[in-house]
Amino acid sequence: QPHLVESGGGSVQSGGSLRLSCAASGFTLEHFSIGWFRQLPGKKREGVSCIRVDTGDTYYADSVKGRFTISRDDAKNMVYLQMDGLKTEDTDVYYCACATYASVDYYCSGTSPHDYRGQGTQVTVSS
Repeated sequence: QPHLVESGGGSVQSGGSLRLSCAASGFTLEHFSIGWFRQLPGKKREGVSCIRVDTGDTYYADSVKGRFTISRDDAKNMVYLQMDGLKTEDTDVYYCACATYASVDYYCSGTSPHDYRGQGTQVTVSS
């Protein structure tokens, strides 16, 4: 049974850092684009950052470029999001999701369906 499980959310002050982790089980990430999305109830989904596992191609939303870094550990079947310089507007529910789209930009920036997604983790940034 494929699963994605996130961890690492929490509360920090503005300017602080958090590292989100996403553990994949029941399948391998090799031919997937996987990344982090955020979406509060009733709001539009936003692709924060994604990575195409087999090529290493990455996508970052303009709002997080220079502050967030996505990485992967193929041996552990895990993906990480290092979030530095957090701002209050980064407050959201972040979830990990993946799909077998070849273009990481297409997947991350649009509204294409996920193949699998996690439950999400809350990130709260206070001023």
